[in-house]
Amino acid sequence: MPMHNGWLPREGLTGDPIGRFIKRTALNPALTLAVILLARYTKKGSDLSILHETAFGRVKTLFYLGLARMVSGYFDRGVLDNWSADTYDWDKEIVLITGGAGGIGGHVVKLLAEKGIKVVVLDVIPMTFETSSNVYYYNCDITSPSTISSVAAEVRKDVGDPTVLINNAGVARGKQILDATEKDVRFTFDVNTLSHYWMAKEFIPSMVKKNHGMVVTIASLAAYVTVPGMVDYAASKAAALSFHEGLTAELKTKYNAPKVRTVVVNQGYTKTPLFQGYQNDSPFLMPTLEPETVAEAIVKQVLSGHSGQVIAPGFGTLLTFFKGFPHWYQIRTRAAGENIMTKWHGRQVIDVDKWKGADKEKEGGESASTVLVPPAEQ
Repeated sequence: MPMHNGWLPREGLTGDPIGRFIKRTALNPALTLAVILLARYTKKGSDLSILHETAFGRVKTLFYLGLARMVSGYFDRGVLDNWSADTYDWDKEIVLITGGAGGIGGHVVKLLAEKGIKVVVLDVIPMTFETSSNVYYYNCDITSPSTISSVAAEVRKDVGDPTVLINNAGVARGKQILDATEKDVRFTFDVNTLSHYWMAKEFIPSMVKKNHGMVVTIASLAAYVTVPGMVDYAASKAAALSFHEGLTAELKTKYNAPKVRTVVVNQGYTKTPLFQGYQNDSPFLMPTLEPETVAEAIVKQVLSGHSGQVIAPGFGTLLTFFKGFPHWYQIRTRAAGENIMTKWHGRQVIDVDKWKGADKEKEGGESASTVLVPPAEQ
């Protein structure tokens, strides 16, 4: 499963490749500086700058914008990594990912495994693809702290202490607030938010002790914009985003582990079984993403060894400012999404009606919260 290297993404001609082209040309200070120097030190360039004074002025503006962007990026990278350098030896690192049996997580597993990296998969469903000897699978209900603790002990015994934790597992129920049952809401938050805390308690202490490691939080662009029919999902992803932000701060200020990296992923609508029937009304600026595209973005960030935020598609960056927009715009935008989930029929692998919740586990610590949906119903 090689990385996609074409100029056009898998999704075709959308706003993303155009945006990247603008960043590499008009907002590239090296190119605009070259134009400015030619205008200053060559006769032909000087003549053209005089004849086209307005255009030349815009080139200078683009140079300053590009320079400001470059300087800001430099400080971003430094602050995100706490101005501390670290080295990752991928022959020795151990990556643990939840929900890695298929979907986006499955593609992440394939990409990492192909590079010879040890990958531990925690999921409630069996692996949906063949794996190599460096992939270790454990059936685990991540809504159950006691089950996680038990499986974590097995992982440490069989493989070792994970140095990269990817909280990837996610669910969506697609119901309106008044239609969602208590189990619907609790299940959504247990998987999408609370499991991050339970996984952190098990695997982050060893990272803190070594002052080395990485925690990846898979959130969503829904963390910034909520629409009808997915309020619980968006709320759980907003909470996951807050988990990432708070963990980042605590690692630096409370645990004295500045080299433990943190990454958050805010992806848009992705073509997975979980979101079948989702209606995308902005295919150019917010295209439907292929799972491989999101997985590659995650893997590239992990392999970089740096903290950061992955936003896909690129236009989604503007949504990070959404809550600062005027209320008339925010309310209109949320209401405009009323039809997005109308025909949604995403695959469910857990029978939530039979799900008992992590607070009602069987005696002896065995989780009773996972009831798989028969394959014919998935």
